[in-house]
Amino acid sequence: MKSKSVAGVKVVKGQVAKFLPREEFRKRFDANFFDPAFDAARDAIDRLEGIAWEAYKDGRKSPVTRKAGRGFADPAYDLSVEWKQTRDRLRAVEAIQKKKDTKARVLVICGSPRNDGTCPGEMSKTFRLAEITRRVLEAAKIDVDLLDLSLQTNEFENRIHPCKGCVSTAMPLCHWPCSCYPNHALGQVNDSMAEIYERWVAAHGVIFVTPVHWYQSPSVLKLMIDRLVCADGGNPDPTSTDGRIPRRPSNSSSRAGTTRSIWRAAYMAWWCTAMSPASKACGARCPTGSTGWG
Repeated sequence: MKSKSVAGVKVVKGQVAKFLPREEFRKRFDANFFDPAFDAARDAIDRLEGIAWEAYKDGRKSPVTRKAGRGFADPAYDLSVEWKQTRDRLRAVEAIQKKKDTKARVLVICGSPRNDGTCPGEMSKTFRLAEITRRVLEAAKIDVDLLDLSLQTNEFENRIHPCKGCVSTAMPLCHWPCSCYPNHALGQVNDSMAEIYERWVAAHGVIFVTPVHWYQSPSVLKLMIDRLVCADGGNPDPTSTDGRIPRRPSNSSSRAGTTRSIWRAAYMAWWCTAMSPASKACGARCPTGSTGWG
């Protein structure tokens, strides 16, 4: 274990290896093309694997950047184009959300991973409850945005990557919006949170409709909740920390800008607590007429 003290702060290193072995990298890359239908393009896949290996070794997390420019602590910093685009969209959405003449908007979140497009083969009762919620709100002339987190289980490349816990090292390292993803060097792309942040910022209220899995939030919901940490005090200027260098001090205000708008929303939580398929009492009360897990 190695540690380095800078200005009285110890940065502890040594948990992970710098790189995967070459053959392990190749094995994981090739797993994406296990289908024999890809065999006709095996030479092309091998060339792509070589390019991916070089990107991995070089750490090309954000291969397309541009100078941050005015408004940032370090205008000469090479800022990710993708992060900047997400930040700009969030600011535009926030401006609309704050207008007095903007119609009330509620984000209804279906937190169940179950749907009829994948292994369970049936629409979840959580989704049916979310639909009831949507209809009630629309009858009250409220705009509704229904976020179905179950789509992570059955849509191609629809995923929420896990929170990396930057805030546990130092609050300024947690950027708003999250700058951990995409990481092209590690193949951590197609992260749905960039879109989900927009939907949160646009809302004036949020309703969770969710089952309980093993006395906890379902994994699809917990992934989103963890990634919302940056919305409550995240640093809006990645250049102030030189990307993510824990030993570099930051003078940025971690509670500036768009971070506040999300948490002005009024919250309600609707917890479906059926813990067993034999939960007949739940079925008797449930508006969907269903029993069992969400």
